[in-house]
Amino acid sequence: MGFTLALFSLAGAVALLLWGTHMVQTGVQRAFGSRLRNWLGKTLRNRLAAFLAGIGVTALLQSSTATGLMATGFAANGFVELVPALAIMLGANVGTALIAGALSFDAYLAGPVLILVGFVMFRRNPTPMVHDLGRVLIGLGLMLTALHQMLEVLAPAEGSTQLRLMLAVVASLPPLAVLLGGAAAWIAHSSVAVVLLIISLAARDLLPLDTAFYMVLGANIGTSINPLLEGQTGTDPAARRLPMGNLLNRIVGGVLALATVPPLADAAQRFGMAPGQAVALFHVLFNLVLALLLLPLLDPASQLLRRLLPNQAEAADPRQPVYLDSSARETPIVALGAAAREALRLADTLEHMLGDARDALASGNRRLISEIRSRDDVLDSLNTAIKSYLTSLDPDDLSGDDRRRLDEILAFSMNMEQAGDVIDRNLLPHASKRAKRGVAISAPGEKVLSDMMDRLIGNLRTAASLLMTADERVARLLAEEKIAFRKAEHEATAEHFQRLRAGRLDVAQSSALQLDLLRDMKMINSYIVAAAAYPVLDRNGGLLPSRLAGAAE
Repeated sequence: MGFTLALFSLAGAVALLLWGTHMVQTGVQRAFGSRLRNWLGKTLRNRLAAFLAGIGVTALLQSSTATGLMATGFAANGFVELVPALAIMLGANVGTALIAGALSFDAYLAGPVLILVGFVMFRRNPTPMVHDLGRVLIGLGLMLTALHQMLEVLAPAEGSTQLRLMLAVVASLPPLAVLLGGAAAWIAHSSVAVVLLIISLAARDLLPLDTAFYMVLGANIGTSINPLLEGQTGTDPAARRLPMGNLLNRIVGGVLALATVPPLADAAQRFGMAPGQAVALFHVLFNLVLALLLLPLLDPASQLLRRLLPNQAEAADPRQPVYLDSSARETPIVALGAAAREALRLADTLEHMLGDARDALASGNRRLISEIRSRDDVLDSLNTAIKSYLTSLDPDDLSGDDRRRLDEILAFSMNMEQAGDVIDRNLLPHASKRAKRGVAISAPGEKVLSDMMDRLIGNLRTAASLLMTADERVARLLAEEKIAFRKAEHEATAEHFQRLRAGRLDVAQSSALQLDLLRDMKMINSYIVAAAAYPVLDRNGGLLPSRLAGAAE
């Protein structure tokens, strides 16, 4: 096999390994994603439990990056303190090292069997859980097959003068070996794949043992760069504390471990350890010892990170998304959580619009009306950003529950934006008309309008809570609020017609304006109910096809 062809074959094997890892990760997320996230959130209470949880979740997901994204989301949203979040990253690093160590054993014969069993489960069983576990088995089989293919490609390359010359240059310069390992892990977005490649090279005696150790240190550092570069850059610096802390931990550990490489390599050779197994053991020991050393020091480390990355107010431009983390797109659970958090900003903005609209109706303040209209632009921008973010997620990575959650967030976002449009295009023009013409609404009418605006704000807060809890009882209560708005509209209509029949045209104008405002509020409330209550009720069979008598039969 020619040198160029060997390189392409090796690259293809690495790509197959990465794809197998991706299949395992997405399969586990589909099967256990929400339960893993909930369990992880419950264990993030102290550093030891968080450390062990990091090992377990990463062993299942086959990715410390996915675990880190979950922990970053918890820390950024204030659901967990920074210290246990840092502890879970230490556990995730140990977990990914254990994965590489387990896969380094020559178990390639199980690869075809796992693929076959996984294929049968994936294609023949319609049960979602079995279907997703079949995907996991296929991924594991592909990983083992890829590792065997890597070894087969490297076998004839042992005599390649070009390859040996290249690796000799790397072996003569330890800093180059560290940089090469780091760059490979950064490009591949996976320390597992790079470390397994290093193990394969060492197993074929193409890399000296100490050089392989240096490259492993580089891979450990390189894999922690991506979450920092691709995370929530440009938003609150506090959101970058966890990935920054993980990177600094790896750098400090890597620098300290450099001096141990020569003696450890000599010891492994004296004890007659196989080179591949020695590299795998070094990778595990590095992460395990680093975790044991840093666990007691996480308090001062968290204080340092808070000084380096202090809290910051929301972005100056409220139209820009804050929580839509681009790096989370590969982890649907985290991406959907980020989108839901961003959708709550829509509810907050709409609440400010309603509160100011209530004041504008009472005072006729034109400047306040202008400020309310500017907030409608915020709703438009955030809704567009959320839709673009959610539609960019790979459908193949989404489980049935993920797709349902995605649809719920989209419905919430679009209905919030539509409610803002009603305020901008309907309610505010009526408020402006009242201010210009000096229309006086009766005291009872003013109280009705004020009470209904307060009711709207309360319903909006309920809808925001319902987006996160999906409680069917709350959804029913929110849906029943439409009755109150229909009743207020009917009463206002009856009063208006009564004044017209009595020939009281002098007060009919005020009752007409009151009726228009109540209709606007009723429409806004309909969008609020449709945003959060209807998706929950529809999922649980709590909605009828039609309000027409006999239509549901």
